[in-house]
Amino acid sequence: MKSAKFLAFLLFLALACRQQPEPETTTALHPAPPEAAGLSPERLARIDQMLEGAIAENQIPGAVALIARHGKIVYHKAFGQSDAGAGTAFNPDAIFRIASQTKAITSTAVMMLWEEGHFRLDDPISDYIPEFARTGVMENFNEADSSFTVTPLEKPITIRHLLSHTSGIGYGIIDGDPRFRKAFAKAGIIDAFTAQPIRLEDNIPELALMPLHHPPGEGWTYSEGLDVLGRLVEIVSGQPFDAFLKTRIFDPLGMSDTWFYLPDSLAGRLVPVQHYTEGKWQRFQTDVFDIDYPISGARTYFAGGAGLSSTARDYAIFLQMMLNQGTYNGTRLLSRTTVATMLANQIGDMWAGGPKDFGLAFAVVNANGVAYGGEGGPGTFDWGGYFNTQYFADPGEGLIGILMKQTQNTQTDETGWKFRQMTFAAIAD
Repeated sequence: MKSAKFLAFLLFLALACRQQPEPETTTALHPAPPEAAGLSPERLARIDQMLEGAIAENQIPGAVALIARHGKIVYHKAFGQSDAGAGTAFNPDAIFRIASQTKAITSTAVMMLWEEGHFRLDDPISDYIPEFARTGVMENFNEADSSFTVTPLEKPITIRHLLSHTSGIGYGIIDGDPRFRKAFAKAGIIDAFTAQPIRLEDNIPELALMPLHHPPGEGWTYSEGLDVLGRLVEIVSGQPFDAFLKTRIFDPLGMSDTWFYLPDSLAGRLVPVQHYTEGKWQRFQTDVFDIDYPISGARTYFAGGAGLSSTARDYAIFLQMMLNQGTYNGTRLLSRTTVATMLANQIGDMWAGGPKDFGLAFAVVNANGVAYGGEGGPGTFDWGGYFNTQYFADPGEGLIGILMKQTQNTQTDETGWKFRQMTFAAIAD
């Protein structure tokens, strides 16, 4: 009994040591010297050297990096060139296609409506989008014409499944199974972003007729489920998804540079996507989608899983709101109890033995991740984006790290893990 009490006391001390100061919820993020936030200037300088070295080795053409702790921005720098062909230097206020970093914002929108009592997390999505009552698990696939048959579901897809990537829905062009890529392509499913005149209300009912990888809740498959939830937000709120995000999240938080489609006044700050080919960095082009979708085309598809563009500072504001347990600069979006649900393990033992669990659109570091090293403390949440952007936030340390690049086909890029590891190593209090 004494040993049990002693262990409980040690656990209490460990948690107490990780308690961050009361978050500054009445003021906005603001610049401060590293020492004011318990970070070492000398150790942060190592990040400068690392990023400059990566640029010299052509791992990346450039980047914007931001580190904040306890509401203080202690590091916000730009490195290299945003457009090597034009010789354009990166600026800290550059706007990036953040792709899957959109998912966390969509999850927040969903949970705001959940707090208002519009639905339960385990409600079937077919209650709101009836076409999902016809969804089934892939049974047979015909390579000749990309047709398929499905096995009907015994249990429906729920809102929780969509938030946690356990619905079984695939992800089209980036799906790991070529059968699903072919099926999505034949049906003309929009996967993430488009310049075509298509809306969520057109695409999502068609997505509902695509086969599933597995029965809902019986596996983890990275999916287009957050696009489905963008449509749910429209149905429940009665607003277009972009309007809901702007009026309920971006404007209240002061995220003035975050948009699905950039207004003309901001278009010049969008960073072109680059790739290293023929011995130099060049603008990336693809026939699969219009790379300039944030500033061109119909501007009608609001992809909840991958459509937003933003800056490092704007995204830091969003992450600070989460670290502040749902509030920022006097505006509360979520209850602290809701934030706790979003960061709780939602997938059971599907990632058992790994360094992270998965919540509602966030990966979350567990005890194994702490032992692994360089990932942050327990509860650190993170994700990234298709065009090479990354973020992490550690509630216990009150620490945010954001590294924004805009590249494709950069297999030699090691800046993501190095930036994270070196950021945590800069804590000196």
